[in-house]
Amino acid sequence: MMDERVYLNDLYDLYGKLLNDVQRKYFEYYYFDNLSLGEIADLLDVSRNAVHKNIKLVDTKLNDFESKLELYKKNIKLQKIIGKIEDKNLKKELDELSW
Repeated sequence: MMDERVYLNDLYDLYGKLLNDVQRKYFEYYYFDNLSLGEIADLLDVSRNAVHKNIKLVDTKLNDFESKLELYKKNIKLQKIIGKIEDKNLKKELDELSW
């Protein structure tokens, strides 16, 4: 569960700007502020079920973005390559390009 949470946070870092404001709000309340479904429902004056559906929708969208664009996967590969480079200046430049 924790690995999935970290993974979704990483995807959010990459693709969060592709979500609308409401979707970002649900995600941030749940994953960043660690609020329960009930707490979010109270804050937004919606049902717990609506909160659950919206969070699942955002999770699905983030995974869909990754399946199409593969930025997370490419960044992991890039980090492995950077780790093998001995030239400190080149390493620094490449590190700045990755997230």
